[in-house]
Amino acid sequence: MSLETKGRQPIGPSARSKPDALAPGLYVVATPIGNAEDITLRALRVLGAADVIACEDTRVSAKLLQRHGVATERVAYHDHSKPQVAERLLDRIAAGAVVALISDAGTPVLSDPGFPLLRAAVARGLAVTLVPGPSAPVAALVLSGLPAERFLAAGFLPPKEVARRRALDALKSVPATLVFLETAPRLAASLADMAAVLGDRPAAVARELTKLHEEVRRERLAALAAHYRAAGAPRGEIVIVVGPPDESAPALDADALDARLRAALATMSVKDASAAVAAATGMKRREVYARALALAGGGR
Repeated sequence: MSLETKGRQPIGPSARSKPDALAPGLYVVATPIGNAEDITLRALRVLGAADVIACEDTRVSAKLLQRHGVATERVAYHDHSKPQVAERLLDRIAAGAVVALISDAGTPVLSDPGFPLLRAAVARGLAVTLVPGPSAPVAALVLSGLPAERFLAAGFLPPKEVARRRALDALKSVPATLVFLETAPRLAASLADMAAVLGDRPAAVARELTKLHEEVRRERLAALAAHYRAAGAPRGEIVIVVGPPDESAPALDADALDARLRAALATMSVKDASAAVAAATGMKRREVYARALALAGGGR
C-alpha cells in the first residue's frame, strides 16, 4: 500500500508550502540514466514535496533538479559519507520528515551507495517507498536481444584478473542471462576473461543508453573483446549482457571447432582460448587444448 496521502496536513515547517504532502519516510526515487526527459511525473512530485533530497553527488543532481524546477534542499550521501550523515537523515524521518534518495543516474541501491541508508531505515522500522523508473541494467537487457525471462544482475566485477575470474567461475553455471556493470578501462580485459571462463557466449555491450551517442554492440564475447582491445576504451557508462549457458548446443564438427578456436586465438592465449571453447561447447578441455595447440603452431 502506498504511503503517499492526499489532503492531509503538511508535516513540519519545510512542508507547509508543499501543495501535495507525503507521509513521512524514505522515498527511493529513480532518475534518468541519460536523457533528462526520462523522469516520471510521480518522481518530480515526490522530489518537489520532500523535505530534503539525499544525493550521490549534489553537483550532478543539481543539473537535473534545476532543469525540472525542483528547489528542495539537497545533502550529499555517498560512499565516503560518515555514518552520522545517515543517522541525521533517519532521525529527520523519525521526527516526521520526508527524505528522498536519488543516485547520479538510474534506480538507487543498485550498485550505488544508497543501500546502507535503505537497510538502516528498514532496521529502524521507518517507512520506505520506491518511486520506480529508469535502470541501466534493465535497459541494456532489453536492448541486448538476449533471453530476458530469467536474468541475474551481477553488478561490478573485481578489478584484478585473478579475483575477476574467480567471481566469473562462480557464475558460469547460473542458468540465466548475466548483466554486469563495467568501467571503460577494464572493458576489453573483462570481456576476455568472460570468454575464457564462461565460454564464448553471445553477448552485448551497451553504453551511453538513452543519450545521443547510444550504442549497443551484439556479438560473441571473444569478438567483443577483440573489438574493444583494438578500438580502445569507449566513452560513457557501460553495461555488459551475457547470454545463458547453452545446454542444448550440438557437438561441433572439426571445421566448426577450428573456426571457434581461430576466433578465440585471435585475442587469447592457447590455454584461455581452449578453455573458452571447451566451456562454450561442452567438449573435453584436453581435446580442445590439443587442437588449439595444433592451430597455434600452424598445423591442420
